[in-house]
Amino acid sequence: MSDWSKCWMMKTTDVFPLIAVMLIIATVLLLIVFSVQELIEGLRDAFWLILSGDPEILGITLRSIYISGSATFLAILWCIPIGTLIGLNDFVGKSFVKGIFNALLGLPTVTLGLILYLLYSTSGPLSSLDLFLNPIGVSIGQALLITPIIISFIASAVEAVSPEIRDLAKTLGASERAASFAVLKESTSGVLLAIVAGFNRAIAELGVVLMVGQNIRGRTRVLTTTIALETTRGNIALSIALAVLLLVIVLSISLLTNLIQRRFK
Repeated sequence: MSDWSKCWMMKTTDVFPLIAVMLIIATVLLLIVFSVQELIEGLRDAFWLILSGDPEILGITLRSIYISGSATFLAILWCIPIGTLIGLNDFVGKSFVKGIFNALLGLPTVTLGLILYLLYSTSGPLSSLDLFLNPIGVSIGQALLITPIIISFIASAVEAVSPEIRDLAKTLGASERAASFAVLKESTSGVLLAIVAGFNRAIAELGVVLMVGQNIRGRTRVLTTTIALETTRGNIALSIALAVLLLVIVLSISLLTNLIQRRFK
């Protein structure tokens, strides 16, 4: 083989990887351009859907707030007492109990949804309560899902309060319960954060509401299930509109909570 042929083969071998890389880059850029165009069109259509006051979108949004708000209220009933007790008291196995709640922070929603499905369904032990395909059943499921979040946050907030506040309250003649309320009052900011985090987790979850509620139109269909459904149907505009509404709800509540915390500092 001549020197010219060897040189040509070496140059060709060097060029092929460069061409392959350039083709890959060009493909990625084309995909990004088309995706951005689709996103812009979807946002534009979503903007008009929201402004038009579509009754279906409004109903889905209000239902989502109602179900997740009810779940948060239910969770508060047991989370504040449990979180306060864990934060205030030192007892044998406290680290173990806190570890359990911290571990449950990452509980997959589909796992909890499957457990509740087996309990709620017609062949389950709780079938007589008629919680399957019921918004109340979904709210209970979401309440259980956010329980570890709220308890962990409240316990940490209470533990962060100086023990001197509780001791001072007792010195001034306050009972054990009154002293505990004094500590809880000092940790109001952390408690509010826990409640908001729980609500945001509830309204953004998909597994429980899908497996327990089965995404029934006009009954258990909420923002997350509708986004998933409409995306599979190719209705990107409606999916983006609902996603925007979901973000607006979460960010608005977080902003409102931040303002309240600043006011009471």
